Amino acid sequence: MHNTNLEVESSAHAMGQRFVQLFGESPRIYQAPGRVNLIGEHTDYNDGFVMPAAIGFYTRASVAPRHDRKLVIHSENYSEQVEFDLDHLPATRAGHWSDYVIGVVKMLVRSGEKLGGVNLLVDGNVPQGAGLSSSASIEVAVGYALLDLADQATDRPKLDQTKLDRTKLALLCQQAENEFVGARCGIMDQFIASHGERGKALLLDCRSLEYRQLPLPDDAALVICNTMVKHSIAKGEYNQRRAECEAGVRRLSKYLPNAQALRDVTPEDLEAYGHELPDIVRRRCRHVVSENARVLRAAAALELGDLQAFGKLMLESHRSLRDDFEVSCPELDLMVELAEQAEGVYGTRMTGGGFGGCIIALVQARSVETFKRTVQGGYERSTGCKPEIYVCSTADGVGQIV
Repeated sequence: MHNTNLEVESSAHAMGQRFVQLFGESPRIYQAPGRVNLIGEHTDYNDGFVMPAAIGFYTRASVAPRHDRKLVIHSENYSEQVEFDLDHLPATRAGHWSDYVIGVVKMLVRSGEKLGGVNLLVDGNVPQGAGLSSSASIEVAVGYALLDLADQATDRPKLDQTKLDRTKLALLCQQAENEFVGARCGIMDQFIASHGERGKALLLDCRSLEYRQLPLPDDAALVICNTMVKHSIAKGEYNQRRAECEAGVRRLSKYLPNAQALRDVTPEDLEAYGHELPDIVRRRCRHVVSENARVLRAAAALELGDLQAFGKLMLESHRSLRDDFEVSCPELDLMVELAEQAEGVYGTRMTGGGFGGCIIALVQARSVETFKRTVQGGYERSTGCKPEIYVCSTADGVGQIV
């Protein structure tokens, strides 16, 4: 899990020096990646399948123990330092960046972890507001650092030796975001930040948490294009989509008594009983049911190395999100159209909750620069807005780097 390239070593060295300046001692340094979801959108809260990949943007956490019960946290991104008493942690969130750290600490303590006081320095380059999961990245980096530090004084297996602990970590970090930060996220983001592997995408069953790693070829690049817009209706529409999916399950369960979520509905079931649903609810259900099937077909395509088939499934996913789930927007559709027409593109789709944010494109490595010029130029000419484009390498999940 150790990334030893020169960029990581240089960043770690600089962060270690900064920690010494702030706290007067050398730290242990850990990092957790951001992520992009290749296919499987709005399936997570329906107990379905998703296929994220960890990407080479990181949050790094440097940590050293204290001899008291203080938790001292310094953020380089916000140039701010805060202190807390481990025995009197805040009961509710403050709407502050430190909520993500405090939430994780509270969940670790609640799970029975014996934490001592620490000095903690956090810094990250995961683009914020782009849907690349900077929040899960900081949660997992901090949680892993604190667990590993606590493990040093015990005989328990170290985190790198067991994936059970990584799943536990992901669940605790999800609880922190759900229960303390107040965001109703699924397990995908924390799970991929914990379990990601370089050169791989991850197929995750959001119900059982069973997963397997899938190969991504070296000659294909993940290119994320940020539309730079986020429409204000996103939160309300997201909650509405969840309600529509739940309504569909309630109606279908009259005919399918074992259906607890849309995960349990097959395309054949929907064909047989979909006429019993209101049109909008039927279309919402059709997206989720067909998307789950697409994720499984996409996994099979990757295992065969068939990027053409994978790319077609990405485009089908976007059309389903646009037409049946209705969570796209003109900017996302324009970006997908531009990407689809660019040279060397296997497939492209919106990624994330929708109504703005980013698309993901799978691009031949030799065509990346041409792709960037084509998409950026076309989007800027049509909208007057300059997009941000991130060419991403896949990454390992959380681990210690120093």
